[in-house]
Amino acid sequence: MDKRIALVTGATSGIGEATARLLSRNNFKLVLCGRREERLVKLSKELSSFTELTTLSFDVRDQNGVIKAIQSLPESWKKIDVLVNNAGNAHGLSPIQNGDVEDWNQMIDINVKGLLYVSKEIMNGMIERKSGHIINIGSIAGKEVYPNGNVYCASKFAVDAITKGMRFDLNPYGIKVTSINPGLVDTEFSLVRFKGDEERAKNTYKGLQPLVANDIADLILFALTRPAHVVVADMLVLPVAQASAAVVRRDS
Repeated sequence: MDKRIALVTGATSGIGEATARLLSRNNFKLVLCGRREERLVKLSKELSSFTELTTLSFDVRDQNGVIKAIQSLPESWKKIDVLVNNAGNAHGLSPIQNGDVEDWNQMIDINVKGLLYVSKEIMNGMIERKSGHIINIGSIAGKEVYPNGNVYCASKFAVDAITKGMRFDLNPYGIKVTSINPGLVDTEFSLVRFKGDEERAKNTYKGLQPLVANDIADLILFALTRPAHVVVADMLVLPVAQASAAVVRRDS
């Protein structure tokens, strides 16, 4: 059986990196994408012993950069079977009246527009072939709003709506569309949100056992390995200690 080609955005850390590692060992060829080229090079060297892969360094916020990078793929790599839209970020955690407009722009540009730019470049090939699988990494923040989450939640609500829209519009072409929505996951997420404040980032997970990136990678692989007639449409996954976006049990 030929290996499917999977393109993973945000592959240089967290869920994207864990997904790349897992797929490399499970019969997938990889197109690893990220902004940090040195991390891409390091990861590609490590995973090249498990599978064929190539890398693309671009910022999902830059539409022209997205187009140029993806179109630069050799013909043998352009038949993308799987797209994992993982790239995304949170910036800041404050009441909306105190929000930083640049933070808002970052979240909307990366989480919403970036996902659309990459999807647009990939889905047309899937439509022509009448096959493919798009997995969008959402968040519990796209299911319910929590205090001070405002614009980040809005961006993830947008991802949820876009995913549902994709499912309608791509249905005639036999393309699978999956949404995976994690709760608290211990990655670089909080460090980015709090702009390098390590103490504040650690407090996000204090007193509980959060999910880890491998937990989400496992679910991505599960969705990708269902029978041809089955699609995992929408999945919400939380650590046991988390009951909702705002209700978390913490040990003292």
